Amino acid sequence: MDRALPQIKGLQENTLIDWEGRVAAVVFLAGCNFRCPYCHSRHLVLAPDVLESIPLDQVDEMIKRDAGWLDGVVISGGEPTLHATLPDLIRHFRSLGVAVKLNTNGSRPEIIAQLLDDGLLDMIAMDVKGPLDERYERNAGVQVDLDAVKESIERIIAGDIDYEFCTTICPPLLSEDDVLDTALALRGAKRWVLQKFTALNCIDQSLMSVAPYDIDTMRSLAQRSMKYVQKCFIRGDTAEQPAKKQ
Repeated sequence: MDRALPQIKGLQENTLIDWEGRVAAVVFLAGCNFRCPYCHSRHLVLAPDVLESIPLDQVDEMIKRDAGWLDGVVISGGEPTLHATLPDLIRHFRSLGVAVKLNTNGSRPEIIAQLLDDGLLDMIAMDVKGPLDERYERNAGVQVDLDAVKESIERIIAGDIDYEFCTTICPPLLSEDDVLDTALALRGAKRWVLQKFTALNCIDQSLMSVAPYDIDTMRSLAQRSMKYVQKCFIRGDTAEQPAKKQ
């Protein structure tokens, strides 16, 4: 009997910003081992059983219907690497002729290594919560194995596929100095994406009244981070080209 594939709890049929240069669909898997206060996937993380599962056949039909212009599927969460049959799901999507990107929090480097070694991914994005010290656990909302996070960062940078690191810039949790310390932790990475905090359905409801950094501050942080990473830009900021190291 085939092993059951992970249940899909959310589907975005197309996006132009989740995978730079591609038109992609995003599938969301349930469950996460982090409790990031600013996370707006509250039900995916805390109460996935209340969400209806989307039949895989429905996702397949969408991929086949849009085959002429859809060229990627992003597997997100929650945290996808918690699912033992994640490799099977990736193989399934690849069999339909689409490339696959994985979004992960990097807490399970052994799974990332397996997926990279088996050639199952076309791109990987790791969500980095902040500087690699006690501030990381504050932002992740749980105790974190920082050595595992560091190993994931190193494996991704050393890998042969396209990648990016991402960080949600939530003012109460990341000061401007914290952001630059995070850039230092990613020294040498080719791409780091800053994501503007949105006060929407946050796990920590006290953040619902928090205003994000203004766009000028975000752009300044991206530019200053170029001391450490090769390219840094703000997700969805179409008014400015990605900053690149001179």
